[in-house]
Parts: sequence; C-alpha cells; structure tokens
Amino acid sequence: MTAPSFEALPLAAPLHRVLRELNYTTPSPIQAQAIPLLLEGRDLLGCAQTGTGKTASFALPILHALHSNLAKPKPKTCRTLVLAPTRELAMQVGKSFSTYGKYVPFRQTLIYGGVGQVPQVQAMRQGVDVLVACPGRLLDLIDQGHVDLSHVEFFVLDEVDRMLDMGFLRDVKRIVSLLPAKRQSLFFSATLAPNIVELANNILRDPAHVSITPETTTAEKIDQQVCFVSKESKRPLLEELLRGQANASAQKLTIVFSRTKHGANKLAKSLCAAGFPSDAIHGNKSQAQREKALDRFKKGLTPILVATDVAARGVDVKEVGLVVNFDLPNEPEAYVHRIGRTARAGAEGRAVSFCSEEELEYLRDIEKIIRMSIPRWDNHNWHEEALADRHLRGARSSGAGPRPSGGRPPQRGGQRRGQGGNRQRSR
Repeated sequence: MTAPSFEALPLAAPLHRVLRELNYTTPSPIQAQAIPLLLEGRDLLGCAQTGTGKTASFALPILHALHSNLAKPKPKTCRTLVLAPTRELAMQVGKSFSTYGKYVPFRQTLIYGGVGQVPQVQAMRQGVDVLVACPGRLLDLIDQGHVDLSHVEFFVLDEVDRMLDMGFLRDVKRIVSLLPAKRQSLFFSATLAPNIVELANNILRDPAHVSITPETTTAEKIDQQVCFVSKESKRPLLEELLRGQANASAQKLTIVFSRTKHGANKLAKSLCAAGFPSDAIHGNKSQAQREKALDRFKKGLTPILVATDVAARGVDVKEVGLVVNFDLPNEPEAYVHRIGRTARAGAEGRAVSFCSEEELEYLRDIEKIIRMSIPRWDNHNWHEEALADRHLRGARSSGAGPRPSGGRPPQRGGQRRGQGGNRQRSR
C-alpha cells in the first residue's frame, strides 16, 4: 500500500495546502508506505534513518487526526507525545510540526533539558496537542506533577537505536507504563537489533512494518575513504584535508567527529589557532551555546563543526560536503549515522576516516556492518603502510576480501564527491 503522490493521500485540506506551498509533490519511500497505514490507525514499526523523510511520515497523519477531531486537551495533558533522544532532534521535530501544521489549529510545546523548566511548565498548564520531549526532563516534570500522560492518543518513539545507546531504556519503559492502553504507537529506528525488536514487541500492537534505506544504502552513496595514520599525525592530516576543502571551487560545510567532549573542545581550539574557524558542540555545552554554534555553522560563519555523536544527531544541514571521523566510533552503527550528515537530499558528499593502531578493531566492525571495504587514501605525508597492511591481513583472514587502494589527495582545485557521545540523560 503506497501513495504515488501527496495529492492522492486523503489528508485534510489544510495539509494539502501547505504541501503545495512547500512544492511537495512525490512522497519519499517511507512517506508513501507509512502515511496510508497511519491514516488507517495502524501501529507502525519503521526502520529508517534520518534524512529519509520519516518526520513528515508521522507528523502529517497526526496533524490530520488532530484537525479531524479538534478536542481540547485537558490541563497538563498532551494528545500526542513524541519522544526524541536529543534536544536538537526534539527541536527539529517540533519545527516540522509547526511547518506542516501551519493551517491546522493546534498547540505544541517542547520539553528538554539545558534550559529553565518554567516556560515548559507554563505551556503544559492548559494542555497541548503535541508534546515533543526528551526522556530525562519529561520524567522530571512528571515527578513534579506538571505533566500527565494518561490522555495520550498518539505516541511516537523516534530514533530508538540512539535512545538505547544513550542509556534511556529504563526511562522509556517507565514513560510507556504511564500511557493509556488505547493509543496509536509509532516506533522508528535506523537499526533493528534484537533489543530494539524486543522493546517494539512490548509497545506495539499488531504493527505494520515499513523498512526503508538499509544502512548500507546510505553508506554506498557517499564517497568514503580511510586514512591509516598514527594518533599523533591526525591533527596535521586534518589541517591538510581542510586546506584542500577551503581551496575547493564550491566550498561546503564540514563536520569533524571526536569521540569525547574534551577532545572536541581541544580540536576546535586547535583548528581555530591554525586559521580554520570552528565551533564545538557536545553534551556539556548549554542549550544556548549549542544553538548559537549550529546557527553560525548553518550560515557558514564557522564552516567547521567539531561534534560528538550525541550532539550531532539532530544536525540536518544540506550543505555539509565533508564528514571527517577524526576518531572512529567504537559502535559501528554510529559510523553510518555520522557519514549520513553529508549527501543529504541527493547532494554529493564525502566522508574521510582516520584510523590509528588503536582503532583497527573499530574499522573492522564498521566494514562488517556496511558490508564493504572502505577505499583507503594513502597519498598524504602521514600514511602508515604497516598499519594498512595489518588491516588488510585482518580483513582477508575474516573473509572481508581484498581492499581497494589508491591515493586521493586533498581537494585543491575542485570539490571531490565524495563513541563520542556521553550517555547521560538529556536534562
């Protein structure tokens, strides 16, 4: 059951109006499959990554239902609850609801940590139609008696894999226990590991299944390269790579991933000193600092963003042309999410990963999950051939097959195509 066009979907007139204004004509694969099912009232288990259009796939049916039944929410309650793992993602989802619901009368608020709770408490006093929340702050306000989940009609658990990676399983289970039995539940994850499937089975009732964009598809669309380099040589190699990016004819934004918050701060400071305007975002930054850094990044004022995994999850910027894994993630799934920050909406993208001796095992795990050998880039001054050979021997012994090799220099005349995050509650 799919929809060939947005016009073919039985959505309320105000939604069709805004879709026409946005020039949305053809649904993405997940929208084409999920929206008709959700309009029928089915629970949904969706396997889809960020950037596939999944937010619209649940926001439009929910807004349609809210428009069809303009019931006034009771004080401190919400008719729709969307749980998101990070503040950035919560803000992104909230913005999407505001955009698509431009002509639908509904009340919405966001609940997340890093800011004062008073405006959030005030917003909940009259009740809202849509509440987008991070688990930690939401439970705080529930415990204080400011939020009541007993009237939720629509429950969305977004980016479940990241939610569990950040240690939110217990929080999610407690929140689910506070929801009414009669509700429509939607469950989205980029991966369906056994623990995720188990959680879905405990939340969903006879769900429809939609699987879009397997992990390897996103990875294969991006020009990926790996550099075998010593830990001490990573910084000069990064500067050489960024010089090539800065000299490219079509300059684009760059995200550099660090495994730790301290490392992100240190690297951003070093890059600034070397003449590369950079900002760092991570869990220890205040919400205001993170929003300011993201705004400057999107405007190109600081074209380099140094980030940890958790902080970067909500970064959705089409102009990102280069992703650099300064530190390889210790969870292979995070690699797919990281490089997915580039090549958004059909644009071109490049991902370069630095691999030191300590990270060889991480690289093997990554290549297993993406089911391909990442081409190596060794045409630079810091290439470690012995390290590359060790990885090649390890790949052959594990049956991964021969590794493509070749030198691809930093960009100097034209644009080539191409675990960090802390596990604390988002309060």
